[in-house]
Amino acid sequence: MSERVYPPVIKTALGVFKALNIKFRLEGTEHIPSTGGAVLVSNHISYLDFIFAGLAAHPAGRLVRFMAKKEIFDNRVGGPLMRGMKHIPVDREAGASSYAAALKALRGGEIVGVFAEATISRSFTVKEIKSGAVRMAVASKTPLIPIAIWGPQRLWTKGRKRRLLQRNVPVTILVGEPMHPKRGDDYDQVTRDLQARMSELLEKAQREYPDVPKAGEKWWQPAYLGGTAPTPEEAEKLDFQEAEARRAARQRREADGA
Repeated sequence: MSERVYPPVIKTALGVFKALNIKFRLEGTEHIPSTGGAVLVSNHISYLDFIFAGLAAHPAGRLVRFMAKKEIFDNRVGGPLMRGMKHIPVDREAGASSYAAALKALRGGEIVGVFAEATISRSFTVKEIKSGAVRMAVASKTPLIPIAIWGPQRLWTKGRKRRLLQRNVPVTILVGEPMHPKRGDDYDQVTRDLQARMSELLEKAQREYPDVPKAGEKWWQPAYLGGTAPTPEEAEKLDFQEAEARRAARQRREADGA
């Protein structure tokens, strides 16, 4: 498969990270297969997660095809890049086609990246996840690999201004042992196990993170570690309010266009 876009994007990103002295900690990258398909499932804490989650496969010389919402592909700048890197658009109103595209990629030996929480976690803990990633792994007979990333929320996350030029920010990327779900398994239980593994990895990354928030910067620390990020319960309420606001706005647009 011709790769004229993805490698230069990675090279550029690594150059920027070096210039900003981003301090990486990568562990468990030996769990990424050097060949063949795999479903890479990451937590979601920032708008930059696909970049950092993709770096988990870099030591193995692999490229990750991320499933991302269709709106990103509609962007006049991001869209051509996403298509050039052969990422997979997800249309919530036509999910079957996205699922089929992911299966085709997996069966073709690609690594497919999934943010199973669907949206950024405001609490910086792992939200409830859906069983789609497990079902894809079973249908394609590929391993399911949990990963956790921590640190990118300091650069750009939901409800906060972008601080993309911030220097010396540590970024932790931890890769867990592969899971091998199969037909006949209880998919809901496997999904709960996957969420537990992701949570364990994320908590390890958070507790071992080298930086401690300064006064006025505790927003990027989860509440259970003394930070001022919303608790999971508070974050769920905020997500619901945001979804309701989007729904109302969409209804208004549809009414205006009628």
